[in-house]
Amino acid sequence: MNELLIADDHPLFREALRGVVASLFPGTAIYEADRISNLYPLVDDHPDADLLLLDLDIPGAIGFSALVHLRATYPCLPIILVTAHEQARFMRRAMDHGAMGFIPKSIDSHTLGVALQVVLDGGTWLPEIGSCAPGISLDEREVAAKLRELTPQQFRVLQMLSTGQLNKQIAYELNVSEATIKAHMTAILRKLGASNRTQAVLMASHLGLNQDEPQDANTF
Repeated sequence: MNELLIADDHPLFREALRGVVASLFPGTAIYEADRISNLYPLVDDHPDADLLLLDLDIPGAIGFSALVHLRATYPCLPIILVTAHEQARFMRRAMDHGAMGFIPKSIDSHTLGVALQVVLDGGTWLPEIGSCAPGISLDEREVAAKLRELTPQQFRVLQMLSTGQLNKQIAYELNVSEATIKAHMTAILRKLGASNRTQAVLMASHLGLNQDEPQDANTF
C-alpha cells in the first residue's frame, strides 16, 4: 500500500491507526483529516490513494450522505468505514451505500490487518452479522441516487443547510455571494425533486445514521 487516508476527529484513534498501518504496511504514506470539510480537498490532493478509512461521526458528516457523495465523486477510491456503530443493520446500510469494508473500532489489530488486505485485494469485508441484515429501503436507495447527482459544491451547501444554516451564513463560510447560494439551492431542489428547503433536508435525513436502526443484542 502506497497511500492511506484517515478521516476521524479523534487524535488518539488516528495515532493508533497510524501505528497499526505502519506495522502492517511499512512505507505507507498516511494523510489525515479531522472533519469532512478537510477531507474533500485531501482526497483531491491524493487521487491515487489506495484506501480511505472513514468515520461518519466526524464533524460535518451528515449520516451516510458523505459516503454516498464520496463514492460518486471518487469512484475509484475504496472506502472502509471504521466506526463505533456496531449494529448489523448499520453495517449492511454502509455496504449498500458503497463502502468496501466495515470495521468496528472494537476489533483487534490482527483483524484490522486482515480487513485492510482483503479490500486492497479488491474484495469486501464486514463482520458476519452484517451480511445477514436486511438491505436499505427503496426510499433510501432513491434518495442516495439523487444525492449522487449533486456537484461537490451543491452537496456542501445541502450539508450546511441540514445543520440549520441560512443562505447568508453558508455564503460567508464558502466565501461566495448569496446569489450563488440561491442558484445552488435551485439546482439542489431540482435534482432532489424537492419543492422547498425543508423537504430537501427531510429527504437527506433518509440517510441519517440512526434511521430505522434497531439496537442489536449481538455486536461484533
